[in-house]
Amino acid sequence: MEIRVENLRKTFQASEGLVTALNDVSLAVPDGSVTTLLGPSGCGKTTLLRCIAGLETPDSGTITIGDTVVWSSNGTRTTSITPDKRGIGMVFQTYAIWPHMTVFENVAYPLESQGVPRASIAGRVAQALEFVQLGGYERRPATALSGGQQQRVSLARAIVSEPRVILFDEPLSNLDAKLREETRAELRDLLTRLAITSLYVTHDRFEALALSDDVVVMQGGNVVQRGTPEDVYFRSNTRFVVDFMGKANFLKGTVTGTTPEGHTLVATTVGPLLCEPATHVGTGASGMVAVRMEFIQVIEGSRPEPLPANHAVGTVTSVVFLGETREVEVQAGSERLMLRVPSSLAVVPGQEVLLYFNPLGCRFITE
Repeated sequence: MEIRVENLRKTFQASEGLVTALNDVSLAVPDGSVTTLLGPSGCGKTTLLRCIAGLETPDSGTITIGDTVVWSSNGTRTTSITPDKRGIGMVFQTYAIWPHMTVFENVAYPLESQGVPRASIAGRVAQALEFVQLGGYERRPATALSGGQQQRVSLARAIVSEPRVILFDEPLSNLDAKLREETRAELRDLLTRLAITSLYVTHDRFEALALSDDVVVMQGGNVVQRGTPEDVYFRSNTRFVVDFMGKANFLKGTVTGTTPEGHTLVATTVGPLLCEPATHVGTGASGMVAVRMEFIQVIEGSRPEPLPANHAVGTVTSVVFLGETREVEVQAGSERLMLRVPSSLAVVPGQEVLLYFNPLGCRFITE
């Protein structure tokens, strides 16, 4: 089922006055897709999820699930369907597992609450547990499970009633780093097989990139960018999105023209850079070039004279060993650049290096 949100607005009264949590947000989540709401604390992502679930009441706007308007208000007339009638499954940050119940009893609870005949419950619970790879765990006490297993029980309980959509509220944030990574991979596989429309809230960019068909970045109650994980990461359209999606370098620059191949040429503080096409700006536009660390390479060998575009010389100021890679800081003129190189490349502080800025990773932005 598709989820559609139109012009949704939500405000809260706080000690400092009226706070706008959602500022006329519009969003469509395609049927069968996994869409992630990504952003820092206070950006409105959890409020949006809770409004869709019926756990928060918006000020105005419309929420539609499938063909059913579950909430709408235009100031004079309000339509509202209670949370239990919206056909939604929810997976929470805290698992919400009842410790005094067995795994079977936890998963069966929604069916019992809906009055499903007992003869049907056992089969549906068994099917849900098999789906999340917990078959045979029915009689285990919930407290005897690991954190990752408890999260899978929570997912089984969410899908056992065959919801139209599933909402996830930061479900992996309580797991340690290694378990979070393992569970993330399992969850992506489960959601692919489940093929139920899913809306997932997180502040973790790795989760968003690994799990999503679409990533929706929010800031200050607004949607500031939406796209595939690759689009949002490689083609961020504002400094906020670039910065939030991972470490990057920002170089002040002015557009000086366009090459025959379509690259945007920018004069920067480290020299001229060929960048990805920036069709939204013209010659003379001021802004900055965003370059992620992995797109700056250390070039071994002799230094060409004069330096061609997208090359600069700098001095290594620090090196941090991270296992597969080294994070290197280089002083190039007035700029302090961060780059990531293979750990097999030996660089040391004080060493002069020739840098190459891959045009595929250079993006001119105006804000």
